[in-house]
Amino acid sequence: MTDTIAPGGSRLHELEERFAALEPELPESAVKESLSVLHAMVGETLRVAAGAPTPGLGGAAGGPDIAQLWRTAPPMQGERVSPGLPVGTVAPDFTLRDAGGNEVHLADLRGRPVVLVFYPLDWSPGCSQQLDLYTQELAEFEARGATLLAISVDSIYSHGAWAAVRGIGFPLLADFAPRGAVARRYDVWREADGHSERAVFVLDAEGVIRAAFVSPYLHHLPDLDELLAALDAVAVPEEVTAP
Repeated sequence: MTDTIAPGGSRLHELEERFAALEPELPESAVKESLSVLHAMVGETLRVAAGAPTPGLGGAAGGPDIAQLWRTAPPMQGERVSPGLPVGTVAPDFTLRDAGGNEVHLADLRGRPVVLVFYPLDWSPGCSQQLDLYTQELAEFEARGATLLAISVDSIYSHGAWAAVRGIGFPLLADFAPRGAVARRYDVWREADGHSERAVFVLDAEGVIRAAFVSPYLHHLPDLDELLAALDAVAVPEEVTAP
């Protein structure tokens, strides 16, 4: 797992340098342009964290605060189109990269509960609210011995910038190439939109889906109390040491 990325921290500088090295190898395309924009956003985030005035991002030069742009962003709407895998299914294994470029293997996490959070897109209103909530309540997940993983189709560079701006304290995994491959395996893909449903799966220590929450509408956030109750049901009992 990668370390938590703090605004202005050395991890962001490392990501910036890695992108600069990889960028010339990317073919000219809309994907390359979008990644370049995200790279620039990381740089501007570092400037703000360092106290430098940056037009358009708040600070001495004024303008909107990038961390609050979700409040005026277009809302995500639409009814659920994919049902998600049913409870009792063995969770499909996958390997995805986190914001630091590290590979995360689901199979490596056997032995403890796992919460898989599929969300549509970084920077969007509902996703900002949802992942902010999980960051604020991260101690509740940790107290239940659970590993929390969030998955979207965004690139690792978008994840790195978004995690830094929002202070997200758990791994964001890039279901980026092939786009949405993992979301399809969990039956939460929205073909017309090019991103996943908003869905949460609770896996037990053996990797079996014991609870599934697929939002009826994209803007609907899963109930946190129901999610924690589902985790309580699959919590691994602590070993009792004999006196």
